[in-house]
Amino acid sequence: MEEKREELNASPEQPLHLTGENFQQAVKKYPLLVVDFWASWCGPCRLMNPVIESLAKKMAGRVVFGKVNVDEETSLANDFNILSIPTLIFFHNGQKVDEVTGAVPEKILEEKLAPYLK
Repeated sequence: MEEKREELNASPEQPLHLTGENFQQAVKKYPLLVVDFWASWCGPCRLMNPVIESLAKKMAGRVVFGKVNVDEETSLANDFNILSIPTLIFFHNGQKVDEVTGAVPEKILEEKLAPYLK
């Protein structure tokens, strides 16, 4: 089975599919990265999908969004002690700076990102 490798674009307008193979590269490459730890069977995760996609378009060039499927990437989920999903982790200049667990409105995420966009 051939591994699908996600290219890390300069400023993607869609969430990136992050794996153990490209995760650290993404954290280093993008000054502001929000990673959504999710699973396909998770109802609140499905509620967050349109929110993440909307923000990825709206904030393209300023914020990059990525998604990690916890069922496929258990080691990444363990590395970040993901106990509940969805969990969104915010990375600024390669450092974890914030975390949100559960389904939240788009406005809340925009407010959490605002300090890093100045």
